[in-house]
Amino acid sequence: MNGSAPLDAVSLAIIEQLQEDGRRPYAAIGKAVGLSEAAVRQRVQKLLDQGVMQIVAVTDPLTVGFRRQAMVGINVEGDLDPVADALTGMDEVEYVVITAGSFDLIVEIVCEDDDHLLEMINKRIRTLPGVRSTESFVYLKLRKQTYTWGTR
Repeated sequence: MNGSAPLDAVSLAIIEQLQEDGRRPYAAIGKAVGLSEAAVRQRVQKLLDQGVMQIVAVTDPLTVGFRRQAMVGINVEGDLDPVADALTGMDEVEYVVITAGSFDLIVEIVCEDDDHLLEMINKRIRTLPGVRSTESFVYLKLRKQTYTWGTR
C-alpha cells in the first residue's frame, strides 16, 4: 500500500468482503456494508487505482504448468533498491520483500521446471550487480495459500 491516508471502516469492510470472494457482486457487498451498488463500485475502483488491493485469480502454480516454486534469500552489497527493482521486473518473481535478519531480500519465484529454476538463480538473480549470495528453498508441496486475513 502506498503512503495514502488510512482507510475508513467501510473501505476495510469492502476489502474483507472481496477477500472472502473476489467475484462477490457489488450489490451484495453494498448490502453488507450499507452502501449502494454504485458507491461500492466507486470505492472498489478507488482502492484498485490507489494500489491498495488487486482482484486476481489465485492458482496453485502446479495446476497451471509451473512445476517448480522456490523462495530465494538474497544478500546484497550496497543499496538494496536497484536489486529489488530488477527482481520486481522479472515475470517469474511473484513477490519481493526487503527483510531484516539473515537475508536482505526474499523473493518467491515460479518456474516451469528445475532447468528454468537454475537459469533464474544462476543466470538472472546471481548476476545482478550487488548480489553477494543466494540461498534457495525449493517447494515440495503447497499446503496452504490464503488471502483471507482480513483488515485492521
